[in-house]
Amino acid sequence: MNLNQLKIFYLAARRKNLSLAARELNITQPAVTKGIQRLQEFYEIKLVNRFGKKLVLTDAGKALYQVAEKIFDLEIQAEESIREFQEQKKGYIHIQASESFGAYYLPSILNPFIKDHHYLHISVSILPTETVVENLANLKTDIGFISYELAHKKVVHQEILEDRLIFIAHPDSGLVARQHLTFMDLAGQPMIVHEKGSVPAGAIEKFLHDHHISACISLELSSNRAIIKAVADGLGIALVSRKVAEEEMRSGAIVALPLPGPFMTRRFYLSHHKDKYFSPVLKSLIQRVKQWSAEYHGHLAIR
Repeated sequence: MNLNQLKIFYLAARRKNLSLAARELNITQPAVTKGIQRLQEFYEIKLVNRFGKKLVLTDAGKALYQVAEKIFDLEIQAEESIREFQEQKKGYIHIQASESFGAYYLPSILNPFIKDHHYLHISVSILPTETVVENLANLKTDIGFISYELAHKKVVHQEILEDRLIFIAHPDSGLVARQHLTFMDLAGQPMIVHEKGSVPAGAIEKFLHDHHISACISLELSSNRAIIKAVADGLGIALVSRKVAEEEMRSGAIVALPLPGPFMTRRFYLSHHKDKYFSPVLKSLIQRVKQWSAEYHGHLAIR
């Protein structure tokens, strides 16, 4: 089988678009069309149907696509394995993380690790969980830290952290002065929330529903820092991870509300491609992550 023609077919089927496949392969669209035609002519079977710009695989095309996907996944893994050996002398690690973990937890892991491995070059990108998982599946990054488990046949997840969620308020809020605060005291309070679809947004929706509290959503923001600033400016209360609010609570800019009942929590996960090759330095970093996680949970337990 001609692997060049197979790759043309694979990328066209994956992108469902001839132009996108041509751009990725750095060839012309007619060349993509010709490559697929030659593959079909050689095997005397129809692999693709075209409906305008849309590509639809036949049953034979679907079967071939599944095999081609495995072949070109192995090609990527082979290249990555060689690159890992090439880069061991310099120590490159590529990390992608969701916003909360990347901004507030990851520095506590990486900073001491880098001090012990001064030769390392570590790059960190803050991206949505969906993007991190997709990049892990395509071996575009070494490891990822995400805010929730997103099922993918090529990616495995391991829970590394369960942290508390707390309600925060401005020190002058009337809620702070109350001696026996109850959940119903939150009814009617202006609330600052994360954007819809995020883990904290889901947590606050569940909390309000479970306790039959009528919410007064005053502001919706996509950034933890923006939410903390809004609370510090007296615009309302918010539900955030304890770690996210730690610095501002120490400075007195905000305070945690002493609500009754068990703590609400959120989880974070370490993720990687199921067939990922772990270089010695990457193994060392993952070991450091697990050590940090144990220390963090131990510190949390005594508070």
